[in-house]
Amino acid sequence: MMVLWIVLGLLAVLIAIALFRAVRFRPIPEGEPLPVPVDVDEEEAARNLAALVQCRTVSHADPALDDEREFDKLVALLPTLFPNVHRVCLFERIGSRGLLYHWSGNGDGAPLVLTAHYDVVPAEAERWEKPPFCGEIAGGIIFGRGTLDTKCTLSAALTAAETMIRKGYTPERDVYFCFAGNEEVMGSGASQIVDVLEKRGVKPLMVMDEGGAIVEKVFPGVKQPCALIGVAEKGSVNYQVAARSKGGHSSAPLLKTPVDTVARACVRMADHPFPFRVTQPAQLLLDGLARHSSFLYRLIFANLWLFSPALDAMCRKSGGEMNALFRTTTAFTVLRAGESANVLPAEAQLTLNARVLPGETIDGTLAALRDKVKDPSAEVSLLKGLPPSGCSGIDGQGYAALKRTIGEIYPGVLVSPYLMIACSDARHYERICAHVYRFSGMPLNTEERRMIHGVNEQIPVKKQADTVRFYLRLITNLCGEGKPA
Repeated sequence: MMVLWIVLGLLAVLIAIALFRAVRFRPIPEGEPLPVPVDVDEEEAARNLAALVQCRTVSHADPALDDEREFDKLVALLPTLFPNVHRVCLFERIGSRGLLYHWSGNGDGAPLVLTAHYDVVPAEAERWEKPPFCGEIAGGIIFGRGTLDTKCTLSAALTAAETMIRKGYTPERDVYFCFAGNEEVMGSGASQIVDVLEKRGVKPLMVMDEGGAIVEKVFPGVKQPCALIGVAEKGSVNYQVAARSKGGHSSAPLLKTPVDTVARACVRMADHPFPFRVTQPAQLLLDGLARHSSFLYRLIFANLWLFSPALDAMCRKSGGEMNALFRTTTAFTVLRAGESANVLPAEAQLTLNARVLPGETIDGTLAALRDKVKDPSAEVSLLKGLPPSGCSGIDGQGYAALKRTIGEIYPGVLVSPYLMIACSDARHYERICAHVYRFSGMPLNTEERRMIHGVNEQIPVKKQADTVRFYLRLITNLCGEGKPA
């Protein structure tokens, strides 16, 4: 009986501690910036983006399929869309696909770097309601591949600069616009730009690339729209599982064919996911958003020391973005085997894409996959990939200005750091800057997020104009109100 009372007492203490921590785990009061009206020509913003979309700047896995004329077409179009930018800024082509603009400021402070990419993924035209490169503006919508990823931010940043220069603005610090044309295939465009900036001794105050957006209903128990600023990103690595045999006739099947081997390996990897782990950027997200959640979720997130097994089970069951936040994930994407129904294939290949958590490595993930498969006849090998990025701090002038700008353009939005589960060119800039952020400056609903790399990609004219407003205000907040040179 005494043991029972001790157990009950300990349980009561645990419950009391958990409840106390949940009660204290509430939003930290902080002042919100007042909305700032920003005058932008919405038609101009829409026309600029529509014109860029009409350039078929598609990056293929096989570079021989790329049409370089379309990339050159876009570059040639830029001076006609942004004449003042090209009049005032120094423009350079870096390598085959890199574009670098240098907007000189009046001061000597560390520069601001704004980046985007202008290549896009292929589009299956027959699945689209409108031609994917039409760049049509109709019913308040801009249609076409690249309207969300990421000609939208490239166009918005340059439209903002064009507007400011037209009004006689000169920044109080240098501004660099860096655009790569092969991001979608992990190309070298961004790294070549960084090489140039590094050689010139450029050490930015802040770098901002694509990534997070203003979203709703992405965090349990949080009702307000959330602006998610990527402070780190997972690695993206492709691995292959292959099995081989001498093949044969299907009438006399082997006990284990290459297809059997690969299929069993796939099942083993799916049944043994990578472990649940709270990384530094994930913890920053929890600190930023979980405090605004309902009490039940605050109880869980304030007491991960107690509830992490339950959260782990919840994530494993639901999958999706929440699960990807807390573990390295594997997605099985390409399966190749035989060509005839009555022939045993001599080889089977499975390609999988792993998104690797910060703190883990490409080689370590490979070793873990081999351990999960546990079959010497299944060859698990590395194809290509990028490791996880570092984690940028949120205590500097750049992050504060970014947070302020979001509040000025999108009042009432919660702002939080997060771990970006996709990949971007932003990681290359870590060589020259400790404050690299991933934020696209616009609200994106669930349907719009699904259009990225999907069919019928589009953006409302109003959202594109608001993105221009965001960039204009961000430049002002970091580079001053501006004084004529």
